This record gives sequence, C-alpha cells and structure tokens, in this order.
Amino acid sequence: MKHFCSAAALLAAIALSGATGLGQSSSGQSNSGGTLLVANKTDRTMSVIDTAAGKAVRTVPEDGATGHELTASPDGKVAYVPIYGDSGVGRAGSDGQNMMVIDIASGKTVGNVDFGKGVRPHHPVIGPKNKLLYVTTELNQTISIIDPKTLKIVGSVPTGAEQSHMLAISRDGKRGYTANVGPGTVSVLDLEAKKTITVIPISAKKTQRIALSADGKLAWTADQGEPRLAAIDTATNKIDHWIPLPAIGFSTAPTPDGKFLVVTSTAANKVFVVDLATKAVAHTLDMPKIPQEVIVRPDGKMAYVSCDIEAKVVSVRTSDWKVDQTMDAGKGADGLAWAGK
Repeated sequence: MKHFCSAAALLAAIALSGATGLGQSSSGQSNSGGTLLVANKTDRTMSVIDTAAGKAVRTVPEDGATGHELTASPDGKVAYVPIYGDSGVGRAGSDGQNMMVIDIASGKTVGNVDFGKGVRPHHPVIGPKNKLLYVTTELNQTISIIDPKTLKIVGSVPTGAEQSHMLAISRDGKRGYTANVGPGTVSVLDLEAKKTITVIPISAKKTQRIALSADGKLAWTADQGEPRLAAIDTATNKIDHWIPLPAIGFSTAPTPDGKFLVVTSTAANKVFVVDLATKAVAHTLDMPKIPQEVIVRPDGKMAYVSCDIEAKVVSVRTSDWKVDQTMDAGKGADGLAWAGK
C-alpha cells in the first residue's frame, strides 16, 4: 500500500538526516531538558527535539505518508504515529490504514499496526491504567484498542459520531471523550464496557480538540463557530459553563496544578492563557503563524506550541507566561508528544 512506510527508505533517509537549526531562548537560559516529538504534516516527517539544546536531533521521514498526531510509550522509548492520509479532517483525500512504531533513539521503524482498510487513524492515547493504546479511527466511527506488546487490535469502542478526531481519557481509564469535528459534538465513552454513553452538542458549526482538567471534573473543547470554550461537567455530561475568548480557539492543555488552561488560536496566531479560577483570559502571547497543538510538560514548567506555517515549536515558561525559545521543526508542525528525558 502507498500509505505504508518503507523501512529501507526510512533508514536511508535517517542516515542522511541531521539536526535542524538551534532555537533562541529569550531568557538566555537553557530550556530544561527532555525529548519532544513533533508530527510535521506537510514535510511528512517526525522531528525529535532536544529541548535543552533547543534543536532537532533527528528527523524521521514517513515515506510519503502523513501522520498528524503521535504519542510516546510510557518509558519514552518508542513513538506511535498513526498515518492519517494526505488531507484534513472531513476533506477528500487518501485514507490511512496503518500506524508506525518508531524507536525514538535510533529513528528506526520497529513495528507497524495494520487496520486492514482505510480508517484515517488520528490521535493515539496511552490508557493510564491498563497501558493499552487507544487510537481514533475516524472512518469507522470508533476508537481502536491496541495491545502495544503485540501490536494487535484487541477491541474497539463506538463513538456514535463522524470525525471523532481527538481523544482524552480520564485518569482512572474508565471514560473517554472525543471531539467530533464536523458534527460539532463530544462523545462520552465507557472504555470498559466499550460503548457510547452519550453525545453532547457543542457547536452549530464545528468543534476542535479536547482536554481534561487535572482533577478530571471538566472537559474542554473549542467551539469553531464562536470565540469560546465549552466546559463540560464530567459528572453530569452537560455543559457547565462557557469560557469567552478574544478569538476562536483550537487546542487546549491545562497546567498540572489546575490553575491555568493554555489555548491556541489558529485564527488569531495567539496563545491565550485562561485563569481557571476566574474563567477569563489572563495572558495573551503572539505566536508564529497557525499555532496548532499545545502540550504542557509533566513538571508543569513549560508549555510547547506547534506552529504549522512557519515550521516552529515555541516553548512558553509557565512561571511568567513568557516565550522561552523558538525551535525549528518541520513544515506543517502539528501533533506533539513528550517523551521525557
């Protein structure tokens, strides 16, 4: 299949690949170390960034296929990269049917998951308790469950909606929440019983991305028709309140202390930092064009933002909400994952 990664081509490309340019730290201090993974949609590569050095130490080609999102194994040794296809969500294009497994240290492909047909696998999440891999498989309107030890599909959960694009899982591993882009809804899933609990209307247009609060009591998703975030009460599965934004939001990530929510806005090329006590924007930061995904480092000290058009990743200090450094990634920088030290 054309969607599948050629191991020979991958190894040859890796042998020729090198580091991208060094990012600049506005604080003049080194960005405390760890490995950040970036899915570059346009370049069809994965960047492996040493955040202490502020540069990519490896660029892994996907052999003509495109992964939009990715995650790292709990031990930080391998990356799981679903191959989505060559188009955006809900648009005509190729339908990916596999997921690459890449050794992060070497850049070598060490495994592959074949879904058997084009399903547009998109967002992988590691189950916090059972350590199984949950992957959104949009065209099947399901979450596919994969055993990372055998790379076999061991189950699925229906989402009850089209374009179930992004997934968040509760800390106890019992509930899943998907942002269903085109329908403008959120599906609440019972991951143990493998069934849809309910589908919550959010937007008359579309919704994008989803994140859970540190205590698991709220789920946030961005209304693509209005500049606001829906805050869903996970106990009642109803919208508890709305958070107004200066422009339409996209991706969200909370700080581990539960005090702030970091929000990207592709429409405004900004990052908004919401104070969760006041439910209002407390800080606004300018970003390179089309900021996509945001993640907060596990220690809570840095937020990382991928910026699509300008092929950058920006690190933001949570101590003062200032840009720390801007690092080179690949064109179409999108999905992010933290692989630790």
